[in-house]
Amino acid sequence: MIDAALLRDNLEAVRTAVTNRGADLSRELDELVRLENERRRVLPELEGLKRDQNAAGDEVGKAKREGRDTSALQEASKARAQQVKQLGVELEAIEQARAQGLLAIPNIPHSGVPIGKSAADNVEVRRVGTPKTFDFTPQAHWDLGPALGIIDFERGTKIAGARFTVLVGAGARLARALINFMLDLHTRQHGYLEIEPPFMANSASMTGTGNLPKFEADLFKISGEWDLYMIPTAEVPLTNMHRGEILDGRELPIRYTAYTPCFRSEAGSYGADVRGLIRQHQFDKVELMVFTTAQESHNELERLTGNAEQVLQKLGLPYRTMLLCTGDMGFASAKTYDIEVWLPSQGVYREISSCSNTEAFQARRAQIRYRPDGTGKPEFAHTLNGSGLAVGRTLIAILENYQQADGSVVVPEALRPFMGGQEVITGR
Repeated sequence: MIDAALLRDNLEAVRTAVTNRGADLSRELDELVRLENERRRVLPELEGLKRDQNAAGDEVGKAKREGRDTSALQEASKARAQQVKQLGVELEAIEQARAQGLLAIPNIPHSGVPIGKSAADNVEVRRVGTPKTFDFTPQAHWDLGPALGIIDFERGTKIAGARFTVLVGAGARLARALINFMLDLHTRQHGYLEIEPPFMANSASMTGTGNLPKFEADLFKISGEWDLYMIPTAEVPLTNMHRGEILDGRELPIRYTAYTPCFRSEAGSYGADVRGLIRQHQFDKVELMVFTTAQESHNELERLTGNAEQVLQKLGLPYRTMLLCTGDMGFASAKTYDIEVWLPSQGVYREISSCSNTEAFQARRAQIRYRPDGTGKPEFAHTLNGSGLAVGRTLIAILENYQQADGSVVVPEALRPFMGGQEVITGR
């Protein structure tokens, strides 16, 4: 969440930042201001009464020692205690309402983020690789995969419903190879510590990353009495590894990577994205996660983004990196780069990774702090996350970019050690 002091002291700047994100939260911000004013009214009065109560206690004790009548003093103390109780209840209600209200406010964009309304206003940072020119009409993965017998959409739908898919034979092997290739790259070359987290998370964890309460409709909740959701990304369990902790600043940055399946209802998605593997309810992803300091977080964002890009470089896949504008960023992000891979069948670049710096937004929600030199007053950490990469979309990109005229697919050289030396996918 944003800093309540920032809202209190820089209300108009917060209004502008939220508006630039395309959010109409005027009423919510006005209510937070009202609650802050109420809090500033009640808190001094409550603290004054508590001081008076302590002083009255001393006076009663003194009167008793001197043999004086204390009934009036005790009656006054009793009335004052009731006031303290009532104001305490009022303050608690104000604090709870303010905390809930702050959960609805998105992060403040970093000053380096371009102002814009949609993806059309994003800024291309770099373009790497040249899309291949085919001497035949390239097929889409939703045609290539079934023809090779390695993707079965119909049976996925039969088993679980729309937007679930079965990978078969070389398709399943290719997905597993990609997971192992990515994890090896990030752990051995980039220095991330591999984690295998739970694939479910409780509501406190979901709130810590900003998925709750705003985006509950996009989550799969476990039915019954369980306080559990299927994770939409490994960002959730990795961030909450240190929820409620005070880290030693001398050990930062902490860098984690994890493979997990991810589960999203994607309630608002429709059209072309629903076809094929582009947008599934269940998909595989290798995640990158960093905990660091305010001073280093934007350097870490460049590093993390570069680590994700290197996956595509080693696979020989053309891509471009986009700096997202204010209107296209995620709720928790202060600055985001999207990496988009080239898909020949569509003749466009499509997102394959999103790398974000949330600054202190998630850490404040999840109470993740650090002591800069191992001692002293704790500060909120900065958290970053990114896909390193989305496995299904990488599989799509390989099928489409490495397809041949006869419908077979060449296995990228970097993946062959993870595919038992297989060089070409010709079917099962």
